[in-house]
This record gives sequence, structure tokens and C-alpha cells, in this order.
Amino acid sequence: MSGIARDYSTPVAALEALDRVRRMEVTEAKFVRSRRRSRLRGEVVYSGSGRDGRDPKTVSSVLGSLITDRGWSSSLDIGKVLGRWPDLVGPQVAQHATPVDFSPPLLVIAADSTTWATQLRVLKPTILRKLEEGLGSATITEIEIKGPQGRSFKRGRRSVAGRGPRDTFG
Repeated sequence: MSGIARDYSTPVAALEALDRVRRMEVTEAKFVRSRRRSRLRGEVVYSGSGRDGRDPKTVSSVLGSLITDRGWSSSLDIGKVLGRWPDLVGPQVAQHATPVDFSPPLLVIAADSTTWATQLRVLKPTILRKLEEGLGSATITEIEIKGPQGRSFKRGRRSVAGRGPRDTFG
């Protein structure tokens, strides 16, 4: 033994364990490199049981992102209100009142008689609550109720030339 001093104080089991750990690191590095290569080659790489970016998306999440990206949310709200009007407000109210204009958050309702217009004005908080429950969100926060349009006497037998009846008031 010419000048080489050996240290026999380290147990053999510790050296074997250190060697096993080094070999595991090498095999893990090879596995990661082979996975990268297989992705580049287009080979199928299986993932574990956890979430992955390649997992299929739910229909609701895909449609939700499509609706927000295209700006269709207000159009869908209008369709919900118009399509489900009798279900939302009840058949009796739907028979005498129809939605005329909807620009969120304002809904304009036309009544078929002045009596029903007055009744709808009284029922306005109830209608708002039913719409919120039926639609699932506070899409509508205001309701404007219009009665039937009165007759116009601008033309016909009862029309007056000039300023009309106002010209007698001084």
C-alpha cells in the first residue's frame, strides 16, 4: 500500500444507500428526458390521477367562456325573459302584459288596459322578486310599466286646425 490511506470508518450499508440514491436520481432524470422526447415525437404520455391541462373540460365551463368571450350574456338574458315570460310572472299576468323592451337592468312592460297597468304597478315588487328567482340573478332591477296608447286626434273628424283647444286660454 503505497501512500493511499483508506478510511474504513464509514459503514458499508451507508455507502450502498448513497449509491442507490444516486442511481435513483439518474433514472428519474432519464424518465423526465424520455417524457419530454415522447411529447415532441407525438407519442402518448399518460398522466397520473391528478388534474392535468389535457383533461376534458365540462360543457358548462366551455359554454360559459364562449358566452363571455363573444359578449352574448345580455342576449341570453333577453331570451330567458322573453322565452319564459308566462312561467316567470304567471299565466294571468302574462295574458295581459307583454315585455316590450329589455335593456338590462330595465324591463319595459306594456299592459293591454289601464286597469292592468295600474295593477302591474302595484305588483311591481312581486314581479321583480319572481323574475330574480326565476332567472337566478339580479339581471332586472327596474321595471317600467306602460299602459295602452290613447287615441290621437291629430287627424280625422275631431282634429282642430291650429293650436287646438289651448288657444282659448289667454
